[in-house]
Amino acid sequence: MSSIAHELAKKQKEISVSEFFEKNKQILGFDSLTRALITSVKEAVDNSLDACEDAGVLPDLTVRVEKMENNEYRVTVDDNGPGIVKKQVANVFARLLYGSRFHTRAQRRGQQGIGVSAVVMYSQLTTGKAAKVRSKISDEDVAYEVELILDTKKNKPDIINEDYIIWDRLHGTSFQVHVKGKYVTGKQSVFEYLKGVAIVNPHSKITFIPPEGNAVVFERASEQVPPPTKEVKPHPEGVELGELLSMAKYTESLKMTSFLNTEFSRISYRVAREICDITGVPPDQRPGKLTLEQAGAVLEAIKKVRIMSPETDCLSPIGETLIRKGLKNVLGSLKAEFYAPPVTREPKVFAGNPFIVEVGIVYGGELNREDPVQILRFANRVPLMYQQGACAITQAIEAVDWRRYGLEQRGGQGIPFGPAIILVHVASTKIPFTSESKEAVANVPEIREEIELALKACARSLKTHLNKAAKRGKAKVKFEIVQDIIPMIAEKSAKIVGKPVPDIAGTITKIMNVVWIDDDVKSEKKKQLVTVRIFNYTPKSQSFHLHMLVPYDKIDPKSLKEKPIEMRDGDKVTWEIRRLQSTDVFELGFELAGVTAEQYTENEVYVSGIDPASVIGVEVLPGDWDLEHLRITEEGPEGIEEGEEGEVDYDEGAEVMNNEE
Repeated sequence: MSSIAHELAKKQKEISVSEFFEKNKQILGFDSLTRALITSVKEAVDNSLDACEDAGVLPDLTVRVEKMENNEYRVTVDDNGPGIVKKQVANVFARLLYGSRFHTRAQRRGQQGIGVSAVVMYSQLTTGKAAKVRSKISDEDVAYEVELILDTKKNKPDIINEDYIIWDRLHGTSFQVHVKGKYVTGKQSVFEYLKGVAIVNPHSKITFIPPEGNAVVFERASEQVPPPTKEVKPHPEGVELGELLSMAKYTESLKMTSFLNTEFSRISYRVAREICDITGVPPDQRPGKLTLEQAGAVLEAIKKVRIMSPETDCLSPIGETLIRKGLKNVLGSLKAEFYAPPVTREPKVFAGNPFIVEVGIVYGGELNREDPVQILRFANRVPLMYQQGACAITQAIEAVDWRRYGLEQRGGQGIPFGPAIILVHVASTKIPFTSESKEAVANVPEIREEIELALKACARSLKTHLNKAAKRGKAKVKFEIVQDIIPMIAEKSAKIVGKPVPDIAGTITKIMNVVWIDDDVKSEKKKQLVTVRIFNYTPKSQSFHLHMLVPYDKIDPKSLKEKPIEMRDGDKVTWEIRRLQSTDVFELGFELAGVTAEQYTENEVYVSGIDPASVIGVEVLPGDWDLEHLRITEEGPEGIEEGEEGEVDYDEGAEVMNNEE
């Protein structure tokens, strides 16, 4: 038996990480020809976007997919990033697990240093051809161009050819690779991936040239680069026992108090001493001598002391405004009925890693009412195209009872049906993916719970909209009946008794008792004609503010029927409606020059300074009625006595808010 053991021992040998992934390329997302092509584009685009944002540059990417022969495609991704210095180019593109982000606690698209190098490896495995990289930095006159492959035995780059060439751009990188793949259109395609990228990266311009050659341009909807993320120390909440012991072993701190203060975020010296007092660990004890029992006590003490929420400058959430802009910019052709106000949750922690969940919902328009809702999953601004069922995002969506929010859901669980798109974005310093292919978020309880809460908060806005739409529809029918029938009755009655037709405006006012606001957009070539009409069918005069979210730099000043009193926050325009008398009609309008119907499909109109229960046709400005005493003048707007409070017409979904939160 000993001889067999010796023989077996001789067969044991170490393999490199690149050899392992060479034999198991499906782990990296190359398990089918269709997915291999998408993965090749995805990894290159992720690298380009990260590079541009690190340099504070608005990304301008060109993605070209060319059909060669058989199942071979040539993929080229060009960017306007800062470029890569010559000595780093080969390692960045042809060395697995090489990068600067693995040990960094800051949000990035790439985390492991595998992605683009894996594409090079897959390329040489399937086509035998080298990848070509061209890079130029701003302080050099020429670009460095290299053809290379990955030596899987040594996990090192093998340079085939290199040269300096003239490139007509100040700085940037071009990555070109030949891969075996299959180009498809539809749900899981390169086009859909890039569309997703454009939605959650509205500051980017992406030009896609497919094999058929007709370029598609996703224009940027924002001119602001996301603020750079900063590296942070791990947050103490959620740190595991083994990690704490490892950190204590290798720290340079000489005392427990300084160890806790310097190695973790949000732990001050006062909190560190409080933790030591609770656990009985001497504050001056060397961290390297921390025992297993002491480490467990420290973790328990961390749960008891008051520690601030994690820092957010290590994260780059999209933000509610840009989520809305991104969705409208890319999905505007769907002519959606409603874009629910996006929800961005407060930062939370899992395993010491801060994370934020964001949710947006699009409803109606040309979306099919008989199909399951579309789910758009994103992690650190990257679309997740595969493994939907294994993802915590999908599982959280399935767990919500969408029947309470106006969508059909058979049995109260599973993916709901209806004309809706649900967007969920998880931003974290470390996304817990289920595999190296980075296509599904692991079912971490803290993340799953936050996703569910964000979904319910956003869904309440949808329910409110549907309730108001139903109420508005009934009011409109009533309005039209009153407008048509009562004048006819008055006219016929006057004719019978032989008297003049009476003024029935007051009668209509008593029946309606609302401020009716109607808006309209008409397209005229590259010009949009916007009209808003306000009918005061209340017994009192009304004063309030009317707000619109509109690109005011596109408004033709000559077309303004009423001058706004304020234009701010990039696209918010405010008009003051003063003393609109009972039964009066007020109209304002303007033209948007150089704006197509796809870019501006509907008006977003809000009011403030008026009881929301008395307004039909528009929403109250979000957060306005929380102020309750908003006044246009010191005396208060006409129709609301000083100190009088309006009653908020809450929707049914709001009743369950406290229980859900």
